[in-house]
Amino acid sequence: MSGRIRKGIPTAAAPVLGLWLLAGLAVLALAASVFLGSLRIPWADVGRVLIGVEPSREVWRDVIVLVRAPKTLTAVLAGAALAVAGLQMQTLFLNPLAGPFVLGVNAGASLGVALVVLLSGSAILQTSGSLVFLNQAGTVGAAVLGAAAVLLLVVLLARRTSVVSLIVLGLMVSYAVGAMVSLLMYYSLPRNVQAFISWSFGSFGGVTWQDLGIYGPVVLGGLLLSFLSIRPLNALLLGEAYAHSLGVNVLHARWLILVGASVLAGTVTAYAGPITFIGVATPHLCRTWLHTSNHQWLVPACILLGGTLALVADLIAQAPGLPMALPLNAVTALMGAPVVIWALLRRQDTLTPFAA
Repeated sequence: MSGRIRKGIPTAAAPVLGLWLLAGLAVLALAASVFLGSLRIPWADVGRVLIGVEPSREVWRDVIVLVRAPKTLTAVLAGAALAVAGLQMQTLFLNPLAGPFVLGVNAGASLGVALVVLLSGSAILQTSGSLVFLNQAGTVGAAVLGAAAVLLLVVLLARRTSVVSLIVLGLMVSYAVGAMVSLLMYYSLPRNVQAFISWSFGSFGGVTWQDLGIYGPVVLGGLLLSFLSIRPLNALLLGEAYAHSLGVNVLHARWLILVGASVLAGTVTAYAGPITFIGVATPHLCRTWLHTSNHQWLVPACILLGGTLALVADLIAQAPGLPMALPLNAVTALMGAPVVIWALLRRQDTLTPFAA
């Protein structure tokens, strides 16, 4: 399926050129993430570290190798994962507001973290001034268990209900879990509440090289799995009945998409917190940028642009030159909300598969 192309772009040349431009933007964002930060390091010394030469100050090598490099990889993988998961959910539900967390996977992860942090405080590592830090292993384990529980529920119900019922189910799960988390916060110690709130802001900076040994392969595996869903996603653009007429096993395709998107979203939430708006906004930007709804182009475009937007959001959140960082989710919301509003206002555009 070639996808619907806007007038004036009769061939695939425009998507190819668009992907190359997105790749260029991604490279620039990668370089900026390594060279810039809250601590000013001379660019010459950054270059020395990257080629394996000792910089003029040893601490600068530690900052680049142990902080900036893993944070950059974490952000790239997180942005790509959330963007692809959002694209899959928007197509499966034919809903421009659907995102990677529409099924409540992030709510399950949040509940897992809340149970550990708010009830026992066992994931709290140390306190420094007004900041409370969390034990990465404890929060990741709790988030994975919570997300897996919701994913198992969704997979079991995917065989018994329609996609419309699934999205309502995800919404109800999110509401119920949100209420439980609110009750836990109400009866918890202020120190524990502060730690949980800090986690909910989202951050790419808490992932170490050791964490990347698990986080990286899982996300990359989910992204590779998304390429297997390209054909069914294109068929589902016009509904499940049309996909079935093309010979697509709709039930198998639905299971593949749901599991793939949930694994991507759940893994990112476990390691970086509930990062918002990137997964909802990026697919709309990619459709407009490439002038197509063909997932053969949209999946790689979302990987490139999602990673780029995550890096840009992290750079803004780090606020180079300022003594403190901004909440990451506040930055992503300010970046993504205008895109979602714009997407709703242009739903009649034939570019998107959601036009009435």
